[in-house]
Amino acid sequence: MGTVSKALSLLGHFNRARPQIGLSDMTRLSGLNKATVHRLLTELAEQGFVEQVGSGREYRLGPAFLRLAALREAAVPMREVSLKVLHELSAATGETAHLSLLQGDQLSTLAYAYSPVHGTRVTMEDAEVLNLHATSSGLAVLAFSPPDFVDKVLSAPLVAKTPDTITDPDQLRARLSAVRETGIAEYVGGFEEDVHSHAVPIFDATQSVIGAVAVAAPVARMNADLIATIRTEVKRCALDLTRLLGGFLPDGFNRENAA
Repeated sequence: MGTVSKALSLLGHFNRARPQIGLSDMTRLSGLNKATVHRLLTELAEQGFVEQVGSGREYRLGPAFLRLAALREAAVPMREVSLKVLHELSAATGETAHLSLLQGDQLSTLAYAYSPVHGTRVTMEDAEVLNLHATSSGLAVLAFSPPDFVDKVLSAPLVAKTPDTITDPDQLRARLSAVRETGIAEYVGGFEEDVHSHAVPIFDATQSVIGAVAVAAPVARMNADLIATIRTEVKRCALDLTRLLGGFLPDGFNRENAA
């Protein structure tokens, strides 16, 4: 792993539940030696990507991200566009809807919407990283990714997030074949126990997969009627979002239930 990759990997440890991280904790989380972590954080701080706060001099994300996020949103207001669609999807299904985008060899949550119908629901983290092999969104993306990318992902160590995470590459390839036939990926308990999710990929102007739209619900609430509703609505909304973002479906994509 190069210096830039190491520095960027440190940023991935910040989330809503852990907005500030001390040097010792970052060392433990990253698995790097303390001197390297300190040097990388110092360089990130000099460029405004992290800053130190409080008496403990803990690190948090810096102001550089605000500028970059604003530039990105001004150029491609993807989050604004997707939130409208996600709220429609959440309202239609009564469950949590979310959009994740492909970044390198992992997915990152861009936006999500909750339904007020149920007190118990699947919750999301801002910019939450979703494993490609352990989520319906990941399977939806892999099913329509280039073969060399799929080989790269499935040849790497596959972490078991739960007892139901599939880590056998052959089993995953069989699942991907089924996803290509229907256009919808399904996963039960792979990323979080007791969560049943469905996802459909979204595509850009070159017909390349860039992410996925998904609906996640507690396993206990799933029944045949809800599954049918989710499968119809998640495909409809994913196809709508592909169009709204200027994308095109790849040739042969299953358009059943398309609006």
